[in-house]
Amino acid sequence: MALRCCPFWLLVLVLVTLQDKESCFGASSHSMKYFYTGISEPSQGLPQFVVVGYVDGQVFSYYDSHSRRMQPRASWMEKVGKEDPQYWERNTRNIHGFEEAFRIDLEILRNRYNQSEGLHTLQWMIGCELCADGMTKEGFAMHGYEGRTFITFDKETLTWVALDPQAQITQRKWDAIPGLNQRWKAYLEETCFEWLGKYLSYGKETLLRTEPPGVTVRGKTEMEDGMETHVCRVDGFFPREIDAFWTRDGEVWLQDTLHKSVAPNADGTFHYWLGIQIDPKERGRYRCHVEHDGLPEPLDLALEEPTNSKSNPGIIIGCVVAALVLVGVVAGILVFFKRRQDGYRSTPTSDKGSNSSDQGSNQTI
Repeated sequence: MALRCCPFWLLVLVLVTLQDKESCFGASSHSMKYFYTGISEPSQGLPQFVVVGYVDGQVFSYYDSHSRRMQPRASWMEKVGKEDPQYWERNTRNIHGFEEAFRIDLEILRNRYNQSEGLHTLQWMIGCELCADGMTKEGFAMHGYEGRTFITFDKETLTWVALDPQAQITQRKWDAIPGLNQRWKAYLEETCFEWLGKYLSYGKETLLRTEPPGVTVRGKTEMEDGMETHVCRVDGFFPREIDAFWTRDGEVWLQDTLHKSVAPNADGTFHYWLGIQIDPKERGRYRCHVEHDGLPEPLDLALEEPTNSKSNPGIIIGCVVAALVLVGVVAGILVFFKRRQDGYRSTPTSDKGSNSSDQGSNQTI
C-alpha cells in the first residue's frame, strides 16, 4: 500500500538515506540530512528536481519541481510554521535558487565530460550528526555525478577535495571564492546543529520515542537437500539502531547467514530481516539474538521445528526473497549513490534556513 502511494523516486532517496554510512551509532545519536537530486531528462512523470530532508531517518520536508514548494512531511513540522511564519516561503525561495543551479550544473558537467544530450544525474548530500555522547559532532557535504564521486568538502582544511579529474576545475573555482569555505565550515559545525536541536525539540514526541521490536522466527524445510531455512523478522521498532544476529552455541554465527537490511515501515518504525540455512539436526544450537533500547533485556529466540511445511513454504520463501531483493536494491542504490556524490552548490547561513541560503544557491560548478 505504502509503495503505491510513494513514487519510486522518493523510495530510492529514502533507502539511500537510511543506509548511508554514519559516523556514530546508538539510540541517542541524532542526525539531520538533506538530499538534493536533479536529472536532465525526466520521464514517466518524475520530477526534474527533488529535495528531501530527514531527521533521524524520518522525512520531515519535501520539495519537487512539480509543486515548486517546500512542504512539511511530518505533523510536528507544523509548529515551525507557527513560530516562524516565513519559514516555508524562505526555504522555498532558497530551493528555487538551487534548482536553477542544478539545471546549469548538469549542462556544465555534460559539456565538461563531452557527453551527448540524454539522461544525466546530479546529487548533493549535506547534513550533520550528533553522537550518543552529546559531544562528538560530524558535518558532511558531498556531490556526485553520473556514477562517480565528484567532490567533497573537508572542513578541517577548509578545502574542497576533488575525487574525479574533472572535479579539479570545480575545486579550484570554489577554493578561490573569498569566504565560501569559511561559511561552509560555520554551517556544518554550528548552524546545522542549531536546526537539528530545534527539530528534535519540535518532534520530540515522535523522534525521541522508543518502541520495542516484535520478533518472530519461522522456518521451512528444503525438500531437495533436507536443509532448513529460518527467517528472524524484527518489526515495529524505533529508533532505527538495533543489534540482531544469529548465534550458535551462544557465539555470534555469520556463516550461512542470508543478507539482511533495516528498512522503514509506513508508520515511521523500522523492520529487519535475518535469514539462515542450517542442518535440521543442529537446530537446537541456534538462536536469533536481538538487542534494542526498547527491550528491557536482549531476546534470544530458539528455532522451532517447521510446522505445516507443505503450506508454509510459500510464505517463508516470500519472506526470504523479499529480504534478498530489498538488500539487492539497497546495495545497488548505495553503490550508485556512492559513485554519484557531486560537488557542492552553496553555503547555508544561520539566519536563512536549515538547508540552504540565498547567497549559496547561486554558486555553480
